[in-house]
Amino acid sequence: MKRVILLSIVMGLFVVSCSSSNTDEPFQNQQPNQNQNTSLQWTIPISEVFDGGPGKDGIPALENPTFVQAQSIGYLQDDDLVLGFKNGNDVRAYPHAILDWHEIINDNIGDVSVAVTYCPLTGTGIGWDRQVNGAETTFGVSGLLYNTNLIPYDRATDSNWVQILNESVNGSLVGEKADLIYLFETDFKTWKEIYPTTKVVSGNTGFDRTYGTTPYGDYATNNNFFLFPVDKDSRLPLKERVLAIVDQDDAKVYTFDSFDSENIIKDSFKGKNYLVAGNANFIVAFELQGEYESLDFQYAFSASEVLMTDNENNTWNVFGEAISGSRAGQQLTNASSFMAYWFSVPAFYETEIYSN
Repeated sequence: MKRVILLSIVMGLFVVSCSSSNTDEPFQNQQPNQNQNTSLQWTIPISEVFDGGPGKDGIPALENPTFVQAQSIGYLQDDDLVLGFKNGNDVRAYPHAILDWHEIINDNIGDVSVAVTYCPLTGTGIGWDRQVNGAETTFGVSGLLYNTNLIPYDRATDSNWVQILNESVNGSLVGEKADLIYLFETDFKTWKEIYPTTKVVSGNTGFDRTYGTTPYGDYATNNNFFLFPVDKDSRLPLKERVLAIVDQDDAKVYTFDSFDSENIIKDSFKGKNYLVAGNANFIVAFELQGEYESLDFQYAFSASEVLMTDNENNTWNVFGEAISGSRAGQQLTNASSFMAYWFSVPAFYETEIYSN
């Protein structure tokens, strides 16, 4: 019943926003919450910023949630998607099933302060370093959307950021870029095969939510179901999950079909060389620099931590870490990339599609 009520509210807001005749009016659904930063200094068209309905912090971000072992999780199915992070031997999974309801998890993993940001409307899970200008902050959910994408705000300065742009677009930090922290997206079954001792965000968050039941119905799979206006590029099915590599104002995307005949692709984009590896369950990308450009990588994934080997007999994992061989402890450069619904990438970037 909660899911039906929430969907009805959101759909009602969508109808109101689409019927607005004043396209110059900011936050078109309704007047912004009094706590929202409405400074006129925006680097995106303010007329295209929509109020999603719940208001600032109406979708509550989590901070340092409780984690439990994978076998203790009851709200996840094997095909549910998770965002994985690894710092040394500390391996954690942040499920979409939690992020559907909270959108941001502020966490500390050893010496790393991360904001795991996830937008259910664009399917984008992106990790941000919470050290901004030398000080640690946390991020909250502003309740605003741009191109139907999440706009977080940082609690230190109340600046608004656009998730897919990784950039502050309003407030004292306007123009500041977030430092990315690589997150690996795959299904829960595959993640457990790679890291069987992983910790997973507990369903005991302190909030009464039906984790495991999305509040957005069939939104993730219905190419005709949108809650807010966005330009739509029909070159691919609109809700197809793709990996996007971004470089300034441009992006290149890779589909799961790209890996039907080969699991490792060496490609170039904007003068940089990349290694992109994938299968039916995940896609990862690394920027090849210096001596790593000459290595011959071979796909070697078989339900374990090893993703690939090279001609020097090193083995590498999905985070680009060499885990055995003479290069053990070395790290490939993670590409500036994220998984997304296809429509959301060309909404922000000039986008090309990889073709075999």
